[in-house]
Amino acid sequence: MSSYRAPVRDMQFILHEVQDAESMLASMPGTQEVSRDLMDAVLEGAARVCEDLLAPMNRSGDEEGCHFEGGLVRTPAGFRDAYEAYAEGGWIGLTGEPKYGGQGMPKVLAVLMEEMVMAANASFALYPILSAGACLTLSRHGSEELKQTYLPRLYSGEWSGTMCLTEPHAGTDLGMLKTRAEPEGDAYRVTGTKIFITGGEHDLCENIIHLVLARLPGAPEGPKGISLFVVPRTLPASGEANGVSCGAIEHKMGIRASATCVMNFDNARAYLVGEPNKGLAYMFTMMNYERLSIGLQGLGLAEHSYQIAAAYARERLQGRAGNGVANPAGPADPILVHPDVRRMLLTVRADVEAGRALAVYVAAQLDRAHFHEDAGVRERAGKLVAFLTPVAKAAFSDRGFEGCVLAQQVLGGHGYVREWGLEQNVRDARIAQIYEGTNGVQALDLAGRKLVRDREGLLEVLVEEIEAFLAAWQGEASADWLVAPLRSVLGNVQEVSQRLRKRGEENADEIGAASVPYLRLVTLMLYGFMWARMVQAAERALADGASDISYYDAKLKTARFFVDRVMPGVSALVTEIEAGAASLMAMDADQF
Repeated sequence: MSSYRAPVRDMQFILHEVQDAESMLASMPGTQEVSRDLMDAVLEGAARVCEDLLAPMNRSGDEEGCHFEGGLVRTPAGFRDAYEAYAEGGWIGLTGEPKYGGQGMPKVLAVLMEEMVMAANASFALYPILSAGACLTLSRHGSEELKQTYLPRLYSGEWSGTMCLTEPHAGTDLGMLKTRAEPEGDAYRVTGTKIFITGGEHDLCENIIHLVLARLPGAPEGPKGISLFVVPRTLPASGEANGVSCGAIEHKMGIRASATCVMNFDNARAYLVGEPNKGLAYMFTMMNYERLSIGLQGLGLAEHSYQIAAAYARERLQGRAGNGVANPAGPADPILVHPDVRRMLLTVRADVEAGRALAVYVAAQLDRAHFHEDAGVRERAGKLVAFLTPVAKAAFSDRGFEGCVLAQQVLGGHGYVREWGLEQNVRDARIAQIYEGTNGVQALDLAGRKLVRDREGLLEVLVEEIEAFLAAWQGEASADWLVAPLRSVLGNVQEVSQRLRKRGEENADEIGAASVPYLRLVTLMLYGFMWARMVQAAERALADGASDISYYDAKLKTARFFVDRVMPGVSALVTEIEAGAASLMAMDADQF
């Protein structure tokens, strides 16, 4: 009942007709050989893997879960064989450095592949995606010796990677962590306990490489005294077991086939990444990569949920249409005739399609920041990435979870039972709002560091991008119905941002009080921007005589729905932001 079909056609539309990825990549050294045909082949290959290999074991993996036996973790039936096939296909090293065995593909392609994997089997997806993030960190900050030792085997899937941050007493506040590292010759010994470690122990491959945050002797207190270390489960040179063990696995609401581990490091041999006391900055290389990927978990699961709900709504017969019988040969009409069912489906669809476009847009900035020859272009793209990353993570996971719930509602009682797969999607999507920094933390990062305390003009760069698009498009656009609302919300964001900067400098509580509605306001602006880009591409295709008229017509109709039924939420968000912190902070602690 819950089969998944990768939305390759829509991905190609975003990649080629909206983003024009081929032209962008052709202008940058390192990506010039990535043609449209190659990108399409990668998307189609990823779709086959997700539909035929990963999706069929999604439900069974959830039902079986991981097994913890004597300190070892056994993944559900089929996972190991699937992992080997996935690794052999080169998917783990898709964006890796070719020098060390990676495929060298751009991020604009990787985000679409990751969406598919997350949609097909979110639990499975977390194992290789953590490895890809670990590879990125080592690639950017590790020594040549570390790269040569670890990257080829991580890219190939012979080994997997993790990220070890959280401790029992230190979650978001990493400055409180107690794990310590003692120098020993040219290496170190790490001791401490980490919790909530995805893929910390499993049976998918022969070795697990942990990236661990720890403190050196005499290091400064707080976050400035944290260093980053590579701690392998098995020492590469000798094959001996290191002092790394799994103390337990968590019993979770969702992603049950993903091992979430308590990891103990007992005098484990470790190797410093980069310079001492810069570990938190290095780890954020991986964290920012993972934040976009985790957002895609919500996006992918919402896409899968939409597919289930739309198919159900076309077939389920209940009641009659308000304006007459739509199915006279049957006892009732399909529930798709009912306006509220359409409201739910179109809300999910509008969010998913805008989110997919935004994911590719953010990925394009990541590619420019990494590959472009012009330092000014790299700097500008880096500013956009800094501002957009917390928005993308929170928007995709918040709206993705809401999309799963709306799709579940379309099915009524059938959505609540296991048969259709929606109850699993709801459970699996819920964690994406929590890990890699809760969405409240993402909002605080956006409103605090990226707005009030920003000195680089991050928001202003984004505003320039949108204004430039509108100036170029308005002359040819027939879609005045979209241009005016987008200009309006852009003005709302600018005005609110100016006032929030002033209030936030005077009272820090104002930042926290406004942060979540501010992020949601920016999200509506960005989704409106993405819909404008998609409408532009659809209008051009139709004007050029495209044969797939129904596809482009559906794009225009979904965009209309977004403008009419979603964008009006801007007014409520502006009112909430302007209300300030007073009513939030008025109650005494003992009144809660």
